[in-house]
Amino acid sequence: MIAAWDVASSVKPGVHLNHVAPGASQADPTAVDVSAIGGGVNLLITGTDTRTGQGAAFSSNADLTSSSGAGHNDVTMLLHISQNHQSVSVISFPRDLMIAVPACAHPDGGTYASSSRVILNSTLARGGLSCVVLSIEKLTGLQIPFAAQISFAGVTAMSDAVGGVTVCVASPINDLYTNPPLHLAAGEHTIVGGEALSFLRSRHGVGDGSDLGRISNQQVFLGALARKVEGGGMLANPITLFSLAKAATNNMILSDTLTDPITLVQIALALKDTGLENMIFLQYPTVVDPSDVNRVVPEKAGAGILNAALVADALLRLSGAPGRAAVGSATASPSPVASASAMSTPNVPPASASPTTAPNSPADALFPSTIIGQSTAQQTCSKGS
Repeated sequence: MIAAWDVASSVKPGVHLNHVAPGASQADPTAVDVSAIGGGVNLLITGTDTRTGQGAAFSSNADLTSSSGAGHNDVTMLLHISQNHQSVSVISFPRDLMIAVPACAHPDGGTYASSSRVILNSTLARGGLSCVVLSIEKLTGLQIPFAAQISFAGVTAMSDAVGGVTVCVASPINDLYTNPPLHLAAGEHTIVGGEALSFLRSRHGVGDGSDLGRISNQQVFLGALARKVEGGGMLANPITLFSLAKAATNNMILSDTLTDPITLVQIALALKDTGLENMIFLQYPTVVDPSDVNRVVPEKAGAGILNAALVADALLRLSGAPGRAAVGSATASPSPVASASAMSTPNVPPASASPTTAPNSPADALFPSTIIGQSTAQQTCSKGS
């Protein structure tokens, strides 16, 4: 376990999530037999836009004035792995989502009172990583014991660690607002480092220029990354997994439940036998905020369906089209076809109902077309603005 101890030596102190017992869910660092984590996983990943400590490229007065310190959680994603590891979903929450938030302890002391209306991307500055977790728990009804925070430099390092990601671009992307500026012609591109960061952050170069367009662009990237990891056998190679874990521990702020490298590898191993068709990326359902056209609020029906399916640990399936900045490629797998009645509500049995599936097998939840995203098996392309 030399690789494990090498990773452990690079681990920084973790952030304590106020609602989780210290050290909960950590693996035994002396264990030799590394296997998939037992049970399900809820792991929140937040990407901060802080310019603090991100190198010379982001050190101008304008950059630091735009965002410094903790920064804003411009990316908030939830990784949900089912109890039996047969279903994996990544839910993206728009940064401009207006939500109710609980009281949050500020890392520097004091407490922010609960509020019925707060923009999601302010929760990191409001109360640190723990506050983002508490806010998503309140929104979804899930318990989230794991969390990680990644910065610009971390995204660059992680893309380097996997050797770049090959993405499909349906129409040219040109965005002068990213750093570095992004220019991609139509076709396939293997992006790495700063170019990968700009692809993930681009708004003006994709779709309708909105954050919702950027989310689907990120799903194109994540789907391609998942196919590379699965197709390249990375999940079956412990050395590769520990290399990726080291990139994470070096470049991310982790909850103290994740600072043991064994736990990171065990979570990765839980994905090994899921199958690409059962790994989906989706956008939390929203509608335009009636009080502010530049904000969004949860779409009650769709959000209720999604929350119930997650809490019920259902096998999640999509029936709708990809997001607004993604289109299916020539090799894309067709989306599941369902009748209107089947799409009206997921097949999530009530708690008192007799099980209709094999033991430890999740119920099947087919989402209405208003919940958009893609499965990892479905290859999509990013489209320019």
